[in-house]
Amino acid sequence: MSFDSGPLDRYLSAAVGDDPAIALDLRGAFKASARDLSDLMRRSRCDANWHIAALRLKGLAATFGIIPLIELAEEAMAGAPGDPAVLRQINRAIDSLA
Repeated sequence: MSFDSGPLDRYLSAAVGDDPAIALDLRGAFKASARDLSDLMRRSRCDANWHIAALRLKGLAATFGIIPLIELAEEAMAGAPGDPAVLRQINRAIDSLA
């Protein structure tokens, strides 16, 4: 899956202007938060925890307009909790963010 980081880049540029160091820090914070939520999904032991973590991931992605990650979070919420295939896709999407 190709992960278009254009929306994130636009939000970061609007927020910090042309300060690449701050943009890099914020990008790292976004990725760390997304990874934490993916890990929370992986460790979920009940349907409710899976759903809440996926919903939080969707909200994080929506904040920055990251449509592929929003769609994957929605897929996770609609599918079976603990689905390893959707978790792999989510992690690949996060990894592909430049």
